[in-house]
Amino acid sequence: MYQTEPEPKAQRELNSAEIGALAHLWRGENYRSTIWRTRLDTTTNWSVVTLGIALSIAFASREASPLPLVLVGILILFFLMLEARRYRYFNVWRARCRWLETHFYAPMLQDGDLRLGEGWQKTLAEDYWVPRYHVSFWVAVGRRIRRNYLWILLIQTVAYIGKLIVHPNPVQNFEQFVDRAAIGPLPGLVVLAAGLFYVFAWSGWAVQSWLHDRRRWGSVQRPSGMG
Repeated sequence: MYQTEPEPKAQRELNSAEIGALAHLWRGENYRSTIWRTRLDTTTNWSVVTLGIALSIAFASREASPLPLVLVGILILFFLMLEARRYRYFNVWRARCRWLETHFYAPMLQDGDLRLGEGWQKTLAEDYWVPRYHVSFWVAVGRRIRRNYLWILLIQTVAYIGKLIVHPNPVQNFEQFVDRAAIGPLPGLVVLAAGLFYVFAWSGWAVQSWLHDRRRWGSVQRPSGMG
């Protein structure tokens, strides 16, 4: 005997009160995502300000040490970790807003009626029943590096190299450049090697995050998952 395929479940129609509730729900989630977006901008501003202070100290005079440009990397790292944690919260509210926009508002505007996509209510309801982060901490770090911190890192690196080249006098050869990079008992070659590792580690992290998002979503975000 041939088994007949189960008939598709009838799509539940939303009444006016439920549509109004969803509208208020979107407004609430959008407000929360806006607040957390502001907090993301705050930590980025902290990183920019601290880097600006380090630049001012390092280039205040020819005899000024380039060490502040190295130490500021620790503060930038701390702000990056803090911002990645905030991004995970922001992404929860952003994903819910986007989910409502693509599965509720967009079909309504396109078709002119309420014959919406199937299963989207269940996915959203499960996200409210069991709240969770939609991205891991490491993915969040990679995304923040790609969006903002790669440029901050680039400015820090260029400024540090420029300081070694021009102060206190223009460098004459590579050996002199390496000698100027020395910090106390640490030889310049070790300091420069650590700097290269620092740069390539963050750059590699950004690339890995980009590849992760490409594998998950492709060239554009699919409407089948949050995050």
